[in-house]
Amino acid sequence: MSETEDERGAHFVQSLERGLAVIRAFDADHPQLTLSDVARSTELTRAAARRFLLTLVDLGYVRFDGRLFSLTPRVLELGYSYLSALSLPEVASPHLERLAAEVRESSSVSVLDGDDVVYIARIPTSRIMTVAIAVGTRFPAYATSMGRVLLAGLPEPEAEAYVRRCALRQLTARTITTAAGLTAELARVRAQGWALVDQELEEGLRSIAAPIHDRAGRVIAAVNVSAHASRVPIEDMRSRLLPALLATTADIEGDLRSGAQSRPQAR
Repeated sequence: MSETEDERGAHFVQSLERGLAVIRAFDADHPQLTLSDVARSTELTRAAARRFLLTLVDLGYVRFDGRLFSLTPRVLELGYSYLSALSLPEVASPHLERLAAEVRESSSVSVLDGDDVVYIARIPTSRIMTVAIAVGTRFPAYATSMGRVLLAGLPEPEAEAYVRRCALRQLTARTITTAAGLTAELARVRAQGWALVDQELEEGLRSIAAPIHDRAGRVIAAVNVSAHASRVPIEDMRSRLLPALLATTADIEGDLRSGAQSRPQAR
């Protein structure tokens, strides 16, 4: 807001400038702000700051817990649209192709949308599930490895709110269907940095997932490798697939930090 009104063209929309200033008030050092914090940072009145914040809440770019405001992953739509004209799927896809070829299993990337995971990139190697998976496919987050990684990456109050409101349906005999069980599992995923789901979404399907972090360390997406239980034992998921998966997420994060899509390097 350094320019004066006289220096700006007639086209200038000051309310847009102020709305963007509100978004920029949040950063790695200030991921959560009060209304007073935002007003002070943006030099807006409390009344104006409140209107912009609540508008951003209505649009899905900001969340509010009754005291603190924070950005939602939807803000990434703004930032990653600019990132070297590459979207997250475009950055991740070459790495998924290399991962799928290395481990000879299907690999995907998803993001959290409401209470579901949504697939935004996928490299299949075989038809594992009875329901075909494609970009845009949605599954309940609680029963998937990527969903648990994404839920564990939320601020704990948000993860707790998800557990309280979500109807935990028994999709298979192995599905976690209690709030206490899911809470304990999310704590485990949060501590170890990855999730392994054994036939909870569909009988015969095992998957392992790890997070993709943005520059500020926030979890913005997840990558998984899925395999048929008859072919890949649980221990093989941990000993063979997990190291390759973690190396892939590190490579994707490196490309996102550099702002350029580089050719994946052989390991």
